[in-house]
Amino acid sequence: MTDARPLVAILSGAGISTDSGIPDYRGPGGLWRRDPEAEKLVTYEYYMADPEIRRRSWRMRRDAPTLTARPNAAHEAVVRLERSGTPVRVITQNVDGLHQMAGMPERKVLELHGTARAVVCTRCHARSGMTEALARVAAGDPDPACEACGGILKSATVMFGEGLDPAVLGQAVAVAKACEVFIAVGTTLKVHPAASLAGLAADHGARLIIVNAEPTPYDDRADEIVREPIGTALPALLARLGGTAP
Repeated sequence: MTDARPLVAILSGAGISTDSGIPDYRGPGGLWRRDPEAEKLVTYEYYMADPEIRRRSWRMRRDAPTLTARPNAAHEAVVRLERSGTPVRVITQNVDGLHQMAGMPERKVLELHGTARAVVCTRCHARSGMTEALARVAAGDPDPACEACGGILKSATVMFGEGLDPAVLGQAVAVAKACEVFIAVGTTLKVHPAASLAGLAADHGARLIIVNAEPTPYDDRADEIVREPIGTALPALLARLGGTAP
């Protein structure tokens, strides 16, 4: 006999990483609410057109806690579930790489919005490490250009005004359709097309569980809603699903 465990899909948003010291964007104290002008720093049109926006954007990356953050209890709980033998796929709106750092295999994590741990040239598409680019900023280059062709460099994230990678989105859609349990954690479910994956999973018969402090547009579709803090609620929930200790 085989142990046919259900495929669990986890859609993670900024809320899963706040315990790691990375602030969210749209929550009550989120960055976009505190400083609406900050959106320009991650908006493709402004970034490409204005050298001062680029310089401010590089300073923001330099000062952000993203690259120094460590996985927290919620990330670690996802890894425990995967290592218990339960099929798990992570679809994340985050760009911090903390799921992988916690131990999730790269092939089981779909980064819808790219990664802040790399940079890409907007002209020749060469990729390199964010750490190296920030070292150039620290050395006195406020807007480092591509060393291969001189083009404008940007983080390897999907900025406002850019489309998602169709291959990554296609994989996420396939996971949402195939899973038997879909957990949306730490996301407002307001940013599309990522948010629509919750409804797609429910439409295909998945049990929809939402773990988020604030109400979401998909609460009326959910089989279970958890409002408790993610750092304790998600480990308990995943332990229950996987039959493991939290």
